[in-house]
Formats: sequence, C-alpha cells, structure tokens
Amino acid sequence: MVTKFEDFKYERPDFDLFSKEVDGLLNAFKKADSLESQQTVINQFNDKIKHIYSMVTIATIRSSIDTKDKFYLEEREFYDKNLPVLSAITNDYYEELLNSPFRKELEELYGKQLFSLVENKLKGFDPKVKDLMSEINALASKYSILLSSAEIKYDGKKLALTEFAPYMINDDRDVRKSAIHAKQKFMKEHRDEIDEIYDELVKKRHEMAVALGYNNYTELGYIHMNRIDYDRSMVENYRQQVKDYVVPYVTELRKRQKERIGVEDLKYYDLAYEFKSGNPTPKGGTKAIMENGAKMYKELSKETDEFYTFMSERNLFDVEAKKGKEGGGYCTFIEDYKAPFIFSNFNGTQGDIEVLTHEAGHAFQMYSSRNFSVPEYIMPTHEACEIHSMSMEFFTYPWMELFFEEETDKFKFSHLAGALEFLPYGVAIDEFQHVVYDHPELTPKERREEWKKIEAVYLPDRDYEDIPGYVDGAFWHGQGHLFDMPFYYIDYTLAQVCALQFFKRANEDFDNAFKDYLTLCKLGGSLPFGELVKAANLNSPFEDGTLKEIVEYVKTHLDNIDDKNL
Repeated sequence: MVTKFEDFKYERPDFDLFSKEVDGLLNAFKKADSLESQQTVINQFNDKIKHIYSMVTIATIRSSIDTKDKFYLEEREFYDKNLPVLSAITNDYYEELLNSPFRKELEELYGKQLFSLVENKLKGFDPKVKDLMSEINALASKYSILLSSAEIKYDGKKLALTEFAPYMINDDRDVRKSAIHAKQKFMKEHRDEIDEIYDELVKKRHEMAVALGYNNYTELGYIHMNRIDYDRSMVENYRQQVKDYVVPYVTELRKRQKERIGVEDLKYYDLAYEFKSGNPTPKGGTKAIMENGAKMYKELSKETDEFYTFMSERNLFDVEAKKGKEGGGYCTFIEDYKAPFIFSNFNGTQGDIEVLTHEAGHAFQMYSSRNFSVPEYIMPTHEACEIHSMSMEFFTYPWMELFFEEETDKFKFSHLAGALEFLPYGVAIDEFQHVVYDHPELTPKERREEWKKIEAVYLPDRDYEDIPGYVDGAFWHGQGHLFDMPFYYIDYTLAQVCALQFFKRANEDFDNAFKDYLTLCKLGGSLPFGELVKAANLNSPFEDGTLKEIVEYVKTHLDNIDDKNL
C-alpha cells in the first residue's frame, strides 16, 4: 500500500538518546577487528542519521507549507537550536572514520568522495561554535518568516510577495510599475530590519570562522559548500569570463527586448515583460500542468515515467502559492521513505513550468540515487546538483507545446535567452558575498553601496528609476540564499553552463545526450563536481574557452529567431 506524504510519520528525535547510541556505536567501531565489523557499524550509524534527518525534513516541509502552523513552527525552532548539537555528535563518528585502520579498504568500498566530504565536515565545525550556529539558524529563519508574513494591499486584494509575478508581465506598463512599487514598499519598510538581520549573520559567521582558525568566513564558506576540486582563483577567472563574453551579449539582448516591447528606456519593471503580444503563459491551472507533466515524463523515458508516478501517487508535490506559505521553491529528500519532495509557488506565469521541470530535475536525480547506502551520496555538492535541474529544463523542450500550445516558440526564446541573462546576476551575487565576508566590518549602508558598484559591472543596463529599496542598493534583500546558504549562488551559473552544453548536445543527438544525463543522475554525489562533469562528457565551466564556445552557440541560435514576430 502506498503511503502518502500527509501520512508520513513525524516524531521529534531524542537527541540525548541518539548521543548515547552513537557512543555505543563508536565503542564498537573502535573495537572492530575487521573491515566487515566496521562496515556493520557504519550501516547502523547511517540508518540512525537518516531517520533523524527524515524527521527534520518532514517538519521543515510542513512548516514551509504553512508558516502559521504553531506545532511545526516550534519544531523548526527546535531544530534551529539543536542541529548544531547533532553536528557535534556526528563529528565524533567522522573522526573515527578518518582514523580507521581500515581506511584504505573503506575508501575502496565507499569511494574517496565520502572521506573528502568528511574531512570538510571536520574542518567546518567544532563543538565550541555550536551555539553560534544555533543563533545563525534562528536569524536565517527570522528572515524567511518575515518575508512570508507579507500581506500587501494591491488590486483590491492582500497579496504575498510571491503573488506579484503575474502583475510584472501585465501589458499595461503602469500596472507593472505600480505593482513593483507596492511590493517594494513592504521591503523598504523592512529594509533596516533586513539589514540588521544580515549584519548579525555576517558578524556571527565571521566570529565562527575566526574561532575555527580561519581569516574570515570566505575561507570557511568554501569548506561549508564542499568545494573540493576548485578554489577561489578558479572562481575569479570564471567570473572574468562572464564579464568578457556574457555581459556584452546580454546587453544586446536587452536592446532587442526594448525594441520588441516598444519602450524608449527599459526600466527594471519592464524586464519581466518580454513580448508586446504578451508573455507566454501555461494553458490551464495546476491540475492541467501536473497532468501534462505526467504525459511528458511518460514519453521522455521509462525512468522519468516511473519517477513521476512515484511522486504523484504519494502526494510529493506542493506547488500552489497561498497565503502563509513560504516563498520560493525547492526540492528535498526524505530518507526514511526514499522520497523526494517538490515545493513551489505556482502563480500562472511561465515560471510555473520552469519550476516544475527544474525541481523535477533535482527530484529525479535524488530518486535515481535513492539506494545509495551512504547518505552523503544521495545528492551531490550544490553546483553539481543544479546541473540535473537546469538540464531537465532543456531536455523537456520537445514537450513544451503541452503547456504553451501556440506560444511554445515564444517560451523557448524567453527561456533560452533567460539562461544567459541570468549568468551576470548569478556571479554578481557571488562577488558581492566575497566582498561582504572579506570585509565583515562594513556597515549595512556600505554593503548596499558595494552592491551598487558590482551591479554597474555585471548589470550595466539596469534602471531602477525610483523603485523603493532597489535605488538604495537593497535589491539583494530579496535573495534568500544570501541569508540561509552563504556562497550558494554561483553554483547555479556553473550548472547553467553545463546545462547549455546538454542543450547543444540534445539538438545534435538527443538520445546520447540524455543517456549521459541519466549516468550523471545515477552517480549522485559519489564524485566531486569536476569528475561528475567529466563523467557526463561535458567540459568544465572553469576551462578557458568553455563559456565562450557555448555563448557563441546560443547567440547563433537566438540571432536566427525573429523575436519581434513572436
């Protein structure tokens, strides 16, 4: 019998009991006189840690779906406080794993990546910083709850921040402008509060880094992000290539958009409005989208059909926007049930389909890797994770007519152009974070000034006019990654470069391209980023020439489309 998500059992884990159980397992691990005996202990530990994280994940999902649910809000607060305790307990296990007399054999059995990840875990945590980590978690939750609490009066309704997207593609320019002003009035009113939350986060993260022996959080951030086979200098070189090859072409694309929609000056509130005939929108509501999703994944491959059926039968989607629901979208994994879960906020725009295919890419990878005994391998490191999601957006192109009908060509132009247009913003966020954590002494106002400088380099055509908050250098206030997952953003751009390679290859030989994609998904997190890219027969985004080549291919593709007639 199929167990649906609403029936997934939740109970708060007993961390004291878990600590005692781990002590017993560690004693058994130390006394083990054979590889097989240690392997038994490893499997027992993994089962226990999977259960705890399953409970954390179920509580987090249910709290995200309804941020006003008092029970799950309290559970979330409990985890904010106690997850660092869990890190302290698991680190004792990790230390024993690294010091095992059978380490060589264990590496052959589980792969070297596990030990690289474990080494980073130990470098990035010490029990002396667990209180700081609890405070950081609470601050990040405070930011999320603040934004999800918004009820903004507009158009005779009370809207959440996530419900403004349809107004930003309205044919009437005055509607677009008034909508962004209404939304940003809320952000401006809370500007100082958001600045204060971020200021505390930066200072506490810096304090934590220094306590662990690092110069600043930038160094620790790379460790927390598990950047095993690339470093800061490689990231800087990559950002330079974005400046050299992507920014100039995005400037061209913005000029085309200006002419296409018929405005003299392209303002920020015009950016989401891409076609005078109207932006492409999915036909039908949520039910139709999900049914068409089933047809699409059935026809794409037997593997994707099996996956989507699994998700649908168990109600592992929560996709409609509603009041009290946390903003954004994500995919996560519930180990006890070997089940991915997709969370998003459909709002009637093309973004609904982009989110569906994007998060389904994550979920399909997790489903493909669900039987790894090592929990660290269920998902790869973040930049590799995003390859699956962004590539799925392109692999589903042949089925977009199901969603967009006569507007399919318009959608594909918008989506492909958007893939390149995103890159400068993505690396701007990354460079901003380097500045912030290299210089934790900056005041909130100085940080906003630094953002303005970076925007001028990567986003030279942005014109905010007089939009509240944005003109103050606070655009980044709406980018949640900065608050709860520092340094997690350039990952999207690295993955986009890989996904665009899959787009090119799919146009040339779809079957072989998808075969490599399946291989990549099944590898999960068993290899670091560079090796996963190589295993998928892709070129590394860090290699000189990779970005230039793919930009030229996409440019040729887009330049051959008469977008004025779409």
